[in-house]
Amino acid sequence: MRLFSTDTPFYKFMSRLLDMLKLNFLWIIFSLPIVTIGASTVAAYAVTLKMVDEAEGYVGKQFLKAFKANLKQGIPLGLLALVCTYSVYLDFEFFNKLPDNPIVFLIIGIVAAFIFYMHFIYAFPLSARYENTLLHTMKNSAKIATRFFLRTLFLTVVLVVEVVFFLFNTTTLFFGILLGPACLILTISGFAMYCFRILEKEGTA
Repeated sequence: MRLFSTDTPFYKFMSRLLDMLKLNFLWIIFSLPIVTIGASTVAAYAVTLKMVDEAEGYVGKQFLKAFKANLKQGIPLGLLALVCTYSVYLDFEFFNKLPDNPIVFLIIGIVAAFIFYMHFIYAFPLSARYENTLLHTMKNSAKIATRFFLRTLFLTVVLVVEVVFFLFNTTTLFFGILLGPACLILTISGFAMYCFRILEKEGTA
């Protein structure tokens, strides 16, 4: 039947959906030790960046290859991201729990969250696509986020909408568990590839 032909939109959609399910499962499994969440995330980006270019092959094979190749850089990047996230969380907890809610903690938390976000939003896709030191990867993430600030702002809005959707009710939460992380990573990859292509044409990537 024509519906099940390999060149139909339906077949391509189902094929991509299956790939996303596989990728999400692999990301969760390889992130469970927590310490490897960075390498797992970089590996997921290695796959989704190719998805954006429609150049992906076997998801499992690509993920495992990228995971092994990025252990050295991915682990410290992931741990640093976790530490920064937790520090912002603690800051807001201090603001909420301390008497009179000291405004200084709110200001510090907002500023820290902005700085960390700018340095990490493109750090993982950068690690997946280019070889560089951890420090330069984070610096380059901040530079890209600054140069493409409006696009990065729009990306943030899209990510928030996706998260809100997946947390909307128990049904969407179920789909969020099955696909959520992979969808967020694919979304960031799409925005990141736009920036990377421009920078590569300019020879500044």
